[in-house]
Amino acid sequence: MGTSKVIVITGASDGIGAAAARSLAQAGHQVVLVGRSPDKTNRVAAELEADSHVADFADLGAVRALAATLQANYPRIDVLANNAGGVSSARSRQVTGDGHERAFQVNYLAPFLLTSLLLDRLTESNATVISTSSVGNRLGRIDLADLDSEKRYSGVRAYNNTKLALILFTRELDRRYRSQGLASAAFSPGIIASNFAQQPGDANGWIAQSTVLRRLIGASPESGADTLVYLAQAAPGADFPSGEYFVKRKAAHANKQAYDAGLAAQLWDRSVSLTQS
Repeated sequence: MGTSKVIVITGASDGIGAAAARSLAQAGHQVVLVGRSPDKTNRVAAELEADSHVADFADLGAVRALAATLQANYPRIDVLANNAGGVSSARSRQVTGDGHERAFQVNYLAPFLLTSLLLDRLTESNATVISTSSVGNRLGRIDLADLDSEKRYSGVRAYNNTKLALILFTRELDRRYRSQGLASAAFSPGIIASNFAQQPGDANGWIAQSTVLRRLIGASPESGADTLVYLAQAAPGADFPSGEYFVKRKAAHANKQAYDAGLAAQLWDRSVSLTQS
């Protein structure tokens, strides 16, 4: 396996986050769990004898507090897995206390902020930042003038847009920080037979909203976590190309917008302005 790594995983209380944490802990790594539910997060942490922290990504203040805690407690962070996410199953658009459409904030803006606040620690650790995207990115569309889905709202559309935004973030993070030793990757876990679609959320529209269909065609959380586990342990550059989107451990083609370098840079700049306290 090589040297043990310090691996921070958000969304680690259930689904592929918990599955990845179990695999990586079993492989001898120090996993640090972040979850929204204190009970679920503490339960997985106790099972793995791992550190855990609770943060609700619908509150950017909680994200800032989490970053400060991670900075204080871990002199080295080798991997940051931005895995937390969800999408509202409500028909109407939901807005967080920070004023953002909920899926946009939880799935994209909060991970962007967390990564940004940890950049010094991550670069000095030569870390890898891994973001959980989705095949739904192929149906997304980034409109810089409507990132909060105010013009036309659909929970599935908002979700797909955030998963495309994470790939743009991954590519721009690589462009800006690869020279400083940072690596990045985004991946799709596929359709997973887990509780994700019930949190509030659905990973792939109506399929994921159906418990019966999800169980019939969905992969296990362990299968969905496989690419995350692989990327967390692999060597950037040697084992995988930094800045790419992966499906089943291999670089895959994403939405056409994902390769728009100008859009990626503009989205980054817009995200900075949206997360300034």
